[in-house]
Amino acid sequence: MKRFIYAIGAFILIFKVSDTYSQQTGDSTLANATLENCVSYALTHQPTIRQSLIDQEITERQIKSKLADWYPQINFDGNYQHNFQLQKSKFGDQIVQLGTDHTSALQFSLNQNLFNRDVLLASKSAGDVRKQAKQTTSSNKIDIGVSVSKAFYDVLLSQQQIKVLDEDIVRLERSLKDAYNQYQGGIVDKVDYKRATISLNNTKAQKKSSSELMKAKLAYLKQQMGYPDSLALKLQYDSVKMEQSVAFDTSAMADYQSRIEYQLLQTQQRLLQANLKYYKWSYIPTVSAFASYNVNYLDNSFGKLYSTSYPNSYAGVKLNIPIFQGMKRVHNIKQAELQLKRLDYDFISLKNQVNTEYETALASYKSNYNDYVVLKDNLELARDVYNTIQLQYKSGIKTYLEVITAETDLRTSQLNYTNALYQVLSSKLDVQKALGAIQY
Repeated sequence: MKRFIYAIGAFILIFKVSDTYSQQTGDSTLANATLENCVSYALTHQPTIRQSLIDQEITERQIKSKLADWYPQINFDGNYQHNFQLQKSKFGDQIVQLGTDHTSALQFSLNQNLFNRDVLLASKSAGDVRKQAKQTTSSNKIDIGVSVSKAFYDVLLSQQQIKVLDEDIVRLERSLKDAYNQYQGGIVDKVDYKRATISLNNTKAQKKSSSELMKAKLAYLKQQMGYPDSLALKLQYDSVKMEQSVAFDTSAMADYQSRIEYQLLQTQQRLLQANLKYYKWSYIPTVSAFASYNVNYLDNSFGKLYSTSYPNSYAGVKLNIPIFQGMKRVHNIKQAELQLKRLDYDFISLKNQVNTEYETALASYKSNYNDYVVLKDNLELARDVYNTIQLQYKSGIKTYLEVITAETDLRTSQLNYTNALYQVLSSKLDVQKALGAIQY
């Protein structure tokens, strides 16, 4: 009984250590790899997203570092000095030696900024700087979400193609068997049998190529997700739900203001406006309060140096008025104004870019959607034709060449339909992104 309890305890300990190690290394298996879960995983584990989150933390620390200058700055300085030769001065006819052989001083100082344009800029722009870091993270999440979704669809496309080819191989093997039996029975010559063999070999070769290509596509999906290469990733999807999500309202109009790029430009504009104010503040004096408490020690004997102190203290206000700096302030203000003016053209460029992206994505979606509808009908027709010719061939009405042709048409229709389905889903993502409908 004790051994059993010890065994259970050891198992629990190993499980906890393994789980802790897994959490530390960031390697976690995605059990239910649906599209939503893959995107969610990427938004947590993808290196670009993690870097963006770290950049947000760095930005927060930089802001706090700048704002720390509003607090009193307290310093302590201490020194000891041994004079090998004392300074001498002449008073009348006498030469008088000044100072002592040993001196030491302790100084406590305090400085408080009352008005400082550097600190004022930090406090005024802190909110926009934080927002810019968050918006950059959101922009990266949108890009990663779209990339993962497209890579997910691409892997599914290869999987469906392999599935179609597997079904085709089963049909061809059955046809090959029928053709061979008819050849052995003397009903047909060996041409039908050889044609069936050629078609079967070609389909197997195509399947091999698709299988190898799918490995590369799966590796790319893992890369986009930040998923460990050593862990398996088995995609799960609902084909019915996927086909139902093909339709999309194409009447929506592109609104560049809903794009994260526009929001980033707005934040950048506010930061440039704050920068312009910063340079205008350069005409305003800098004001600070200060105080100091000093303790001095003077003696010719080092042993008695710290026996007597001579303290002094003071406090005051410092005013610094910049009078002339070679027109530097004027040039800085003009530069800041030009930067703001230049940003206006970024807004115009973005508006044109968004409109072009939307029109291009919408045209691609409509084209792919039309292909999807047409090829879906073709698939049903090809399946019906194949079944009919297959029955007619067995009845001796049709030749085997017609069976092969119908089978090839069916396979082509299946592959084209599968490709059209994932093409329209991918182009739908581009339309949603262009509309600014994808947000994280």
